[in-house]
Amino acid sequence: MHFHDCFVRGCDGSVLIDSTPSNTAEKDSPANNPSLRGFEVIDSAKARLEAICQGVVSCADILAFAARDSVEITGGFGYDVPAGRRDGRISLASEIPANLPPPTFNVDQLTRNFANKGFTQDEMVTLSGGHTIGRSHCASFSNRLYSFNSTTGQDPSLDPIYAAQLKQQCPQGSSNTNLVVPMNPSSPTITDVGYYRDIIANRGLFSSDQTLLTNTATATQVTQNAQNPFIWRSKFAAAMVKMGRIEVLTGNAGEIRAKCRVING
Repeated sequence: MHFHDCFVRGCDGSVLIDSTPSNTAEKDSPANNPSLRGFEVIDSAKARLEAICQGVVSCADILAFAARDSVEITGGFGYDVPAGRRDGRISLASEIPANLPPPTFNVDQLTRNFANKGFTQDEMVTLSGGHTIGRSHCASFSNRLYSFNSTTGQDPSLDPIYAAQLKQQCPQGSSNTNLVVPMNPSSPTITDVGYYRDIIANRGLFSSDQTLLTNTATATQVTQNAQNPFIWRSKFAAAMVKMGRIEVLTGNAGEIRAKCRVING
């Protein structure tokens, strides 16, 4: 959620704002709904903070701290989060496609997308490791199982045994939009380098995961991360701090929202 916030309008909590009759907000973009979850966790933290020190801690900061805590609780390295972000007042679903990388991107598209936000290719590979935890809806990768291109249904870069498992979990033509699978099946609730080991075994879930093997430099980084858990955890923590600094609002810009789902006033 922190990533989906920061890559659109910077880390301003805009992903938390609810849609209104006159505006479809970021959270209701097809890229975020139904995949983003946990809004109620942010609401709960905000309510408890407001009760203690009203109007001081922004929703954007809460999201940055929650992301760090999620990493640390699941076995990654903790890191100090610079605070002082203020909350934005604009949230537009229409801004998602030009900013958030979809799961179909290839390595060149990912590299350009992250470069536009100030990240190196190595940092892109490092942050992709965020897929070590969490779940995905079938729609984000079902094209790799059933409609890869005009000549083949199944993505040939996908491990056949893994593909068969995914087809059982995501039946073709299913209308159940609630079906989810773990992003990193070997350790779905642990922040570790299992994500990179899965890619090496052709078990990356998204095209945007598996594509990291198609480029010499990124493939080397995947292998190095898989072999050096300590180094990857350190790099991931540093990259998360950097991501949390994208286009932040400070001073008199923005506001401190009283409730994270609605702008003040």
